[in-house]
Amino acid sequence: MTYKEAIDWLYGTQQFGIKLGLEQPRRILRELRAYPAAGVRVIHVAGTNGKGSTCAMIDAIARSCGLRSGLFTSPHLIDFRERVRVDGAEISEEETAQYLTEIRELVASWEHHPTFFELTLALSMLHFKQQGCEVIVLETGMGGRLDATTAVPADVAVITPVAMDHSQWLGETLAEIAAEKAGIMVAGRPVLSSAQTHEAKDVLKKHAHDIGSPIQFITEPYNDSAISLAGPHQLYNASLAIAAAQQAKFPVTAKVISDALAKVNWPGRFERCSAPDLPAEIILDAAHNPQAAEALTKTWQEQYPHSKATMIFGAVEGKNTELVISILSRIATHIHLTPIDSPRSLSSDELACSVHVDTPHTIHANIADAIDSACHQATDSPILICGSIFLIGHIKAMLSQESSRPSSQ
Repeated sequence: MTYKEAIDWLYGTQQFGIKLGLEQPRRILRELRAYPAAGVRVIHVAGTNGKGSTCAMIDAIARSCGLRSGLFTSPHLIDFRERVRVDGAEISEEETAQYLTEIRELVASWEHHPTFFELTLALSMLHFKQQGCEVIVLETGMGGRLDATTAVPADVAVITPVAMDHSQWLGETLAEIAAEKAGIMVAGRPVLSSAQTHEAKDVLKKHAHDIGSPIQFITEPYNDSAISLAGPHQLYNASLAIAAAQQAKFPVTAKVISDALAKVNWPGRFERCSAPDLPAEIILDAAHNPQAAEALTKTWQEQYPHSKATMIFGAVEGKNTELVISILSRIATHIHLTPIDSPRSLSSDELACSVHVDTPHTIHANIADAIDSACHQATDSPILICGSIFLIGHIKAMLSQESSRPSSQ
C-alpha cells in the first residue's frame, strides 16, 4: 500500500469502535513479534490529566541521557504520525505504509478485527523494535486495566492525577476510575504516582500492596531549573517524570535533567503561537475537563496576571462542559462557543445550555467566524483557544496552513 492507502485503511477501522481488552492486542503483538527485546525499559503512563506532558518529559530525559527512546502518545493534533516518535522524530510515511501493509495482511482473516487504536499500538511497537529503541514510553489511550497499551508489560508504572472522565467506560466514581488506572501496575515492579485525592490514593495503594508492587507518591514540585512548559502543574509533572527516569535506571544527572526540561516540547498545552494576519497573541490549550480547566486558569493567572482572555471554546460530548466553562470564565472577557470538526462535537445550542447566567458575554459561531470575531475584540489581551483537542488541532493546522486529518479515537 502507498501511505495514503495505508492511512485510508487504518482510518476505516474506526468503524469497529472502541473495544477495551488485552486479548486482541496481545495476539497482534505476539504474531508480529513486536514485543520489546530483553533489556528494553518500558515506562507506562496512565491518569486523567498530565499524561502527555509527563510522557514528553520522560522521553526528553531519556534522550538527554543518550538513550534511544520511542514515544507513543494519542490522539494526534494534525498528523497521525505525531503518535509514533523515535528520538523526537515522527515515523516516516514510508515506514508507516510498510508496517501497516504487514499488519493488514496479518489480520485480514481474523474473526474479530483489531481496532484503530490496537493497530496503531502495533505499528508503534514494530517501529520501536526496528529502530532499536532502548526505552519505550507508552501513554494509555483510556483507563489502563483494559487499555491496549497494557498488553506491553511495564518496568515502571506511572499514574498522573486521577479525576472523573470517560465515566461511560471507566466507572461512575473516582474509586472505580482509579481502579482502572491501577490496572497498568505489574506485579513486583515499581509504581510512581502524583499526589491524589484520598479516595484515589487508597485504591492505588491497595492494588499495589495486593500485587506486591512498591508504590511512591511524588508530591513535591521540581524547582531546580527552568522548564519550557508553562504552569505550576508542570512542575509536579516534572518531578514525576524525573522519578520515573530514576526508577528505570536512566543515567541521570542534574545537568541531564535541566537540559531536558529546558527544551521539552508538548504542543497544545499553553502553547503560544501567532499568525501574520492575526493581531493578537494566541494561546492554545487542550483543557477539556474541570481539573484541566483549573490548571489552565492558574497558568493564565501566572502568565498574564493583569489580562483576561478573549476565549474560543469547543467541546465534545461526555465532558462536564458546564463546570469547565464556569471555571474558565474567571479568566475571560468574552467566550466564543463553537462546534468542532468531530462526530462527537457539541452543537452551538448544546454548548449554550452549559453557560451560566453570570458567565462573560458569549457568542456562537463556527470556527472561522469565531476567530474573526475574537480578533476584533482582542486588542491588548491575548486570544485563548481551549477545550477539545480536536479544536486545538484544527486551529494549529489552520495557522500553519497544513492539512489535518483528525481521528475519532
